Amino acid sequence: MIRKLLGIAPKLEPDGSYSPSKVALKLATSPTTDFENIGYNVYQGKKSKILAIFTEEKNMMMQNGKQFSTGNHPVEALLPMLHLKNAGFEFEIATPTGKPVVFEMWAFPEKDKHVASIYKEYESQFKQPKKLQSFVDDSMDEVDTYAAVFIPGGHGAMLGIPKDRNVGKILRWAHEKELFTITLCHGPGSLLATTLDQQEFIYKGYKMAVFPDSVDKQTPMIGYLPGHMPWALSEELKALGAQIVNTKSDNTVCLDRRLITGASPLASNDLGKLAVNTLLKELA
Repeated sequence: MIRKLLGIAPKLEPDGSYSPSKVALKLATSPTTDFENIGYNVYQGKKSKILAIFTEEKNMMMQNGKQFSTGNHPVEALLPMLHLKNAGFEFEIATPTGKPVVFEMWAFPEKDKHVASIYKEYESQFKQPKKLQSFVDDSMDEVDTYAAVFIPGGHGAMLGIPKDRNVGKILRWAHEKELFTITLCHGPGSLLATTLDQQEFIYKGYKMAVFPDSVDKQTPMIGYLPGHMPWALSEELKALGAQIVNTKSDNTVCLDRRLITGASPLASNDLGKLAVNTLLKELA
């Protein structure tokens, strides 16, 4: 009751899960974004496709048994997409089994016209995405038409995707075919899929920006999370040999070989710019 009066009690949703408290939403979300509408030299080559792997799962079970209402963070997904779209790239939206994409709609920047526009443009694909198995079966031979794989963050990126064999196959395919992999915040959890079936972690020794475990440990205090995380993302990646370059949930972005990463929602705009500039330079 005291936490509710102070505005730091997570909000109970109709399905029994919890979304962030009023205070947490005020501190961690905004009705607008820092998106920069840049006029890029539009790419007109044949490698114009980007496979975007989204989550189809909503609820994350915390250590205390409470479920966090999550999904992909809309800003982390849509700001990089805006930059890449403006540079001439197009997206194929996919989820593990073809179920609709799940967004953390409580974080949607309602007053940002650019974000609203691209969300509406791809809304039908978000509702009816491609199955990853279909991509593995039908599209991996079309490597000459793809530039990158994009996996947005949000805690929901840690649900299912790190243990999905098709994600592992696709990331290994991108790595072997020298495509770029773009991800941020909790999205780098997807990289763990390359270790399934006792395979070697293909990003060992890579520098990357990832959402810090230390921040996830603090956020239950203000009701952003309803409990402590089920597992620690940065810890898992470091144990496999990744070099985490950030200590804060800030706008840090990182390019190491063909892996492009960002630290948090605050990095979404800069990640988009880095991805565009890197792809345009490489594909020129």
